[in-house]
Order: sequence, then C-alpha cells, then structure tokens
Amino acid sequence: MKLGDLEFHVLSDGTFRLDGGAMFGVIPRPMWERVAPPDDRNRIRLRMNSLLIRAAGKVILVETGAGDKFDAKRRDIYALGLASEGPRLPEQLAARGVKPEQVDIVVNTHLHFDHCGWNTRMIDGNPAPTFPNARYITQRAELEHARHASERDRASYFPENFEPMAKTGQWSLIEKDEEIVPGVRLIRVPGHNRDMMCVLLTGGGQTAMLLADLVPTAAHLPLPWIMGFDLYPMETLENKRKWIPEIVRSDWLAIFGHDPNVAAARLRERDGKVVAEPVEVC
Repeated sequence: MKLGDLEFHVLSDGTFRLDGGAMFGVIPRPMWERVAPPDDRNRIRLRMNSLLIRAAGKVILVETGAGDKFDAKRRDIYALGLASEGPRLPEQLAARGVKPEQVDIVVNTHLHFDHCGWNTRMIDGNPAPTFPNARYITQRAELEHARHASERDRASYFPENFEPMAKTGQWSLIEKDEEIVPGVRLIRVPGHNRDMMCVLLTGGGQTAMLLADLVPTAAHLPLPWIMGFDLYPMETLENKRKWIPEIVRSDWLAIFGHDPNVAAARLRERDGKVVAEPVEVC
C-alpha cells in the first residue's frame, strides 16, 4: 500500500495462542468468547503482524514476531510454528525481495517475545542479530525494563532477543516520540507497559497507525476491553480515549498487531460504537 512516496506491506510471523481471559481482562468470558472463540485450553488465536516499510530510501521492518528460538515446551504453550499457518516472517521478507542484510532499520514497539523474536537467530549455538546492517530502535527505558523486569512480566522478556545488539552496537535507543525518517513517526503510548510505542505512517495526505498492543485486535476497540497483561490499564484506557476517536475523525487506517483475521481497517462510529471495516493491504 502506498501513502504518497511511502510504501508499506503488512507481513506476519504466523499465529500463536494466549489465554483468552488474560487477553480480555475484566470482560467476562460469555462476552469475549463470541468474538474470540477459545480452544480447549482456553487460548485464543492471535497473529503476529509486522510492517515492511520503504521510505526515504530506507528499508524498515517494524516488529519481528516470535522467532524460532523456542524450546518444545514453549512451542506447545503458545502453539507456535504450526505448519498450517503458512510461511514465517523470514520467508515473507524473501518473497518481497528483501534479504536480511538489506534491512536498514528494525523497530520494536516493545520487547515482549512476540514482537522481537526474529531480532536474532542462532549462529553456531549463539544468538546473533538477524539483520546485520540494521539499526535497531526501541525506547531506552524499555530496554532497561526488559533487563530488570518484575516478577509480573519477566516471562515476556527473553534476553537472547535483545542483548546481542548491545554487543554489536546496533541499538539506537530513543527517549521520546521521534520521526525516524520522513513519514515514519514513533509515538510512546504507555499502558501495556511504560514505554510501548505505536507507529504513525504519513504520506500523500493519508495516515496509517500501527496500534501495537494498545488495541491488539479489532475486538479490543471498546474502551473497557483491555488486556489483563497491561501493567497500567488506566493509562491504556486514557490512550484509547485519545487515539481511537482521532483515527475515526481523521479517517486514518488502523493496523492491528494481533488480530487473526483483520490486519487493517477503517474505523467507523455506528450506534455509539466504534467498528472496524476491513481494508485489504498486502
């Protein structure tokens, strides 16, 4: 899809599954299971979407999925790597003609395992950067938190996904909102954790917003539908109050990070509710 001179594609690292109750927080199961049917282990199916962006002469990858460094136990817990879900992120990049060494910038909205797994791959038994020529960008405070996570969220951070770039000097850490190239702006949106970011793409008079884990799926558009995983749910609520009406009012394209069926949509207000009208992007 093109926004003026900026071009982007929504790619995917496939699907995984998380506990449905945790994904919908205080919302009772009889309500959320209508829109996200759980399996026999109470898990719902989610997708791990990434953005491949070409802008200002740069190749930019936003989010890198879960990667392939999971042991059998974790693969079972999260239902990762199912062959039926199709090609993973490296194969999808290759299908777009992008080799790992051609990626200039990698953006992680935050460093939970399902957003930064392909940051690295195993080489001779050790994790090493998958994209050897790229700058890796995240919030400085998010990297620090990942290194010193609390008991509540420590299980979401895997050092092998973020420490190798410290050794190679590839981290380019930011401390506020920042436009990394013309038309690609990173916006700090606390709630899911303290320093998660969303991504704003602009060009040709159009705007698209990757909502990351602020609104992970279209089912999370209602204001109180907030994940139990969120460390600061009241900040999530306030940011949803801020950004969802702006997307509706300005007719931006909303891009969901985890919806298994709807990668992107126009948001419309109907009968007092915000609904997603899917838009095909490739």
